[in-house]
Amino acid sequence: MTKKNETKGGVSRRSLLKGAAAVGGLAAGSGVITGFPTIWAQNPITLRQVGTGVSNINAIAEKCKADLGITLQMTALDSDAAAQRTVTQPDSYDIADVEYWICKKVFPAGTLQPMDVSKLKYFDKIVPLFINGKLTPESTIAQGTAPHTVGFVEGKDSKTFAKEPTNWMTMVPTIYNADTLGIRPDLVGRDITTWADIMDPAFKGKTSILNIPSIGIMDAAMIMEAMGNITYGDKGNMTKEELDKTIAFLIEAKKAGQFRAFWKSFDESVNLMSSGEVVIQSMWSPAVAAVRSKGIPCVYQPLKEGYRAWGGGLGLAKHLDGAQLDAAYEYINWYMSGWVGGYLNRQGYYSACLDTAKEYMSADEWGFWMEGKPAEKDIMSPEGKLMEKAGSVRDGGSYLQRLGGIACWNSVMDEDRYMVRKWNEFIAA
Repeated sequence: MTKKNETKGGVSRRSLLKGAAAVGGLAAGSGVITGFPTIWAQNPITLRQVGTGVSNINAIAEKCKADLGITLQMTALDSDAAAQRTVTQPDSYDIADVEYWICKKVFPAGTLQPMDVSKLKYFDKIVPLFINGKLTPESTIAQGTAPHTVGFVEGKDSKTFAKEPTNWMTMVPTIYNADTLGIRPDLVGRDITTWADIMDPAFKGKTSILNIPSIGIMDAAMIMEAMGNITYGDKGNMTKEELDKTIAFLIEAKKAGQFRAFWKSFDESVNLMSSGEVVIQSMWSPAVAAVRSKGIPCVYQPLKEGYRAWGGGLGLAKHLDGAQLDAAYEYINWYMSGWVGGYLNRQGYYSACLDTAKEYMSADEWGFWMEGKPAEKDIMSPEGKLMEKAGSVRDGGSYLQRLGGIACWNSVMDEDRYMVRKWNEFIAA
């Protein structure tokens, strides 16, 4: 961080901020510094953020502007487009909001700069899953691209991932979840207990998986193993032979009419499920909540083989320096300070700094979303829509139950190009 960036009065922006903190004080118990808007209003800063629609949320930009006076310009893309933009158009953004499997693709390209851990105010609040890969000391590390394996680099100018935590992070983790299949309990007509159930002939023409190759292939792997068709060495890093077998199976199932559709966007998955065209499919937790908010039964079904997990974070563009870099760190520290975490948790995701997020949730909300307790009152979305009625229990139970059941993380395979080619053959078949 450059400390020579001077205001007109000859005072560094950093000392100006320290003064604001002293005058503004801390929001009670939250660690959120007030008094920013006047500072950034006098020295307007805009940060351009590019990423997926999951976390590029207008409410976050509005709250950031209100709390910090920093303008966030958000561009939401699908996962593959976000990865491509991060690598090929590095001057078109300041903050890259990308997933960890994408980080494995993009960080070695050198378009992002490592983050100085000493400037991250809430680093010690980050859940250990992102530091050492373990939810608890007894946990086993799941297959695939576990975030901690691409979370740190050796030094300030390094592009090589470190095997242990260092003082330089690739990204600050922000959002993550453990995904499973969504079902329409009123239409499936029986208990769903395994990933293999999506291939039941009874559901012919009423199933769907998502058409993002790096993620869809993981769902296919969960299904294949559950059916006993194959045991992968590592579902997140398949051999060509394993990929051939997996894609051949998918093509056969497609030609037999097992699938109704292949969705790419959140809205597509919601529409397929709401309409009843599909009764069992790959899904994301908030999409299940969106179906339920229409008064339609939908369950995010825990399955005996476990969950497919993903995580995302914020990375700094290589070109950031001076006041822009200062503002980027302020924004990231604000992001970790609790308000955003509470917002994400109330949507059915998980925040990376749970301690700070807890301060922005009621005891009942925390009990429902994080502890697996029945809701004492109706559970509302951040926008005030009914998500769950009083007495409901979260699908999959508590944070420890759900995150403790991760079988594999979303990944980039060594045979990534081959995998994408084979996947496209499946979609085109």
